Amino acid sequence: MSQKVTIATVARHARVSRQTVSNVLNAPHIVREETRQRVQEAIAVLGYRANQAARQMRTGRSRLIATRIEPTRDGINGSVLDRFLHGLTDAAATAGYRIMLYTAADDTAELATYDDLLGAYDLDGFVLTGTDHGDPRTVWLAEREVPFVTFGRPWDTPNQHPWVDVDGASGAAQATNRLLETGHRRIAFIGWPTGSGVGDDRRSGWRATLRAVGIDPAGLDRETSDGIVQGDQAARSLLALADPPTGLVCASDSLALGALRAVRALDRPVAVTGFDDTPVAEAVGLTSVSQPLGRAAAGCMELLARILDGPQADGATQVLLRPALVVRQSA
Repeated sequence: MSQKVTIATVARHARVSRQTVSNVLNAPHIVREETRQRVQEAIAVLGYRANQAARQMRTGRSRLIATRIEPTRDGINGSVLDRFLHGLTDAAATAGYRIMLYTAADDTAELATYDDLLGAYDLDGFVLTGTDHGDPRTVWLAEREVPFVTFGRPWDTPNQHPWVDVDGASGAAQATNRLLETGHRRIAFIGWPTGSGVGDDRRSGWRATLRAVGIDPAGLDRETSDGIVQGDQAARSLLALADPPTGLVCASDSLALGALRAVRALDRPVAVTGFDDTPVAEAVGLTSVSQPLGRAAAGCMELLARILDGPQADGATQVLLRPALVVRQSA
């Protein structure tokens, strides 16, 4: 039986380091021509990943896509992006691509990271997450003609670039309708401060649903940053009203878990609904809106692959997916 050929085998044959072999495969432009030719000859002689290497040389693509990984924050909502990244990795592998993860503290740091990554690697494109109003990242990439798609809408100009998103207004509307169907009329919303694209979208679904049945939502909206403590405080504020709500729709599972903690501490018969259907929501029996993250990730990869195939590729460049309410509470 022939011995398996690895990067180390190629490195020994070409008399270079394993990192140099990796650079030749993933970012050949940073390797000296003489060294690159020696490594490519070793690849050809040894048969290491010959098909992929040949495809890269023929198409001019690295088959490498970059995306940002977010901090874990409270360990609850971070799982949403984790599930998206797993789906994106699976979809990329099926399409013959690989995912490179990077991290950045904020948008400014992310722009600097783009510059570093594009200088060091021959990236085919980016998948961005967490879009917001006036997003500088999309402008930066578009000005440099770097292919990208976003998981999230460009909130200011919907047709500005290709995107896949989940209809948050629909999700919040489903949660509100469920409470209406079970007899609730005082239904409050706990969400993020006005100006958040995602948060405002979810709030609009709650507000429109109440108004459609003749209920005035005034005074039943609490804005706060995300987190269990913040959800607890917002719920206590609402339950202190002279005519308190009997149902709460929350913009995230973190806020909903905080609200649930307040409801139980005050021993109030209040139904709480979250958003994102995280594993914690399932564990505690919390009704929550589930995002189709696998479909969203596959949609992002499909869109980006079509962009890379050229302008002749057909198909929609904006995809809005519908979430589904997962009911776990009896109330």
